[in-house]
Amino acid sequence: MPHSDGSAQLSAALDAASRGWHVFPLIPGGKRPAVSDWEPRATTDPDRITVAWAVAAFNVGIATGPSGLVVVDLDRPKHPGDTPSADWAQHGVTDGADVLAVLCERHGQPFPADTYTVRTWSGGTHLYFAAPVGEPLRNTAGDSSRGLGWKVDTRAWGGLVVGAGSAHAGHPYQVTRNAPVAPLPGWLAELLRPAPLPPQKPITVALTGRGRRTAFLRSAVNGEVERVTGSGEHQHNDALFIASVALGQLVAGGELSEADVTGWLLTAALQVGQGEREARRTIASGLRTGARRPRTVAA
Repeated sequence: MPHSDGSAQLSAALDAASRGWHVFPLIPGGKRPAVSDWEPRATTDPDRITVAWAVAAFNVGIATGPSGLVVVDLDRPKHPGDTPSADWAQHGVTDGADVLAVLCERHGQPFPADTYTVRTWSGGTHLYFAAPVGEPLRNTAGDSSRGLGWKVDTRAWGGLVVGAGSAHAGHPYQVTRNAPVAPLPGWLAELLRPAPLPPQKPITVALTGRGRRTAFLRSAVNGEVERVTGSGEHQHNDALFIASVALGQLVAGGELSEADVTGWLLTAALQVGQGEREARRTIASGLRTGARRPRTVAA
């Protein structure tokens, strides 16, 4: 059981980092990040980890994307009404492990159990896999359009898992198979690949009015929109934040409306495949940061 002084959690964090996994603090006894911007701040640096865990008995968060991981989360029902749809029920499934077993049977593949495995606080299972090189897989959830099925989530870029050595609701996360992390099976990678985006039209913002001021604002807005739409695979969120800060300065100076800027940047973010909730959070954070340095434009 994790120690109240944080020594066990520190050891767990250092062990995860020694495997090349980027860790960060979660609230003690919980699953929520204890720090903002946790994905870029997650680290393998033992000195930074030791300093962070000296503050409190934090649970261990693992940022799956920077760690090169895809973690398949096989969950269990949390309450009596948490039941599978008829499509899954006809196969007699009772939890996420059963769903994955059905998928394996459909694809003629063995159950991918020979990898580093953690038992979760609720009795579920985290199967750790090495992400395909150069392929930025994202999170998926359950029976969503890109999900694997009922009670099966995946965590990759933009995601986190609670690491072994942590606890929630008084129950620990424990390693049940301390094996090397296996490559993500090709058939699972194929199921998790997002459908390619259809050809996109360039986004051009048209601001009404004439004169140098309007021309400057039009150029500024379109430049920041292009920053987002032209960003690389792992740069979308950073580009969106930078663009939000730049335009947030103009919003704070009364030159642009917050609603307009949010709409323009959200459209750009969705075009490059970002999730709406994640994009809105990033835009709001960037606007708040930009508001600290209001900017006006001479007429």
